[in-house]
Amino acid sequence: MKKYAFPALGAACIGAIGYAFWPATPETATSQEGAAVVTVTRPSALTPQAELGKRAFDAVCAACHGENAAGKMGFGPPLVHKIYEPSHHGDMAFLVAAQQGVRAHHWEFGNMPPQPQLTQAEVKTIIAYVRELQRANGIN
Repeated sequence: MKKYAFPALGAACIGAIGYAFWPATPETATSQEGAAVVTVTRPSALTPQAELGKRAFDAVCAACHGENAAGKMGFGPPLVHKIYEPSHHGDMAFLVAAQQGVRAHHWEFGNMPPQPQLTQAEVKTIIAYVRELQRANGIN
């Protein structure tokens, strides 16, 4: 039994040191409340519809979902994330979320309340903006 104690203790120490110095990803880093959850690269240009969507997003959604939909620690998840790719959360899911709200299921940010101040047309422009951001970040 003693011949295994020293190697086990050594492995535990190496593991602890590795964990302490391993670089954290944006999603696992312990960040200050309000900090971006992920890093987002903006496209060089947005379509006119996405430009309208950016304005609506900034006015209504950015308070929780952060600038450029990068998420906001303590407030809301990033929409520029593989979870929200079109094959998993289609455009209709975003529309329904804005109209009816969403029960938390992927993240621990809490439930999203409905956004009745947004029209369907405005939500569609927001979706165009988010999809363009996603494509610019390799999320198709």
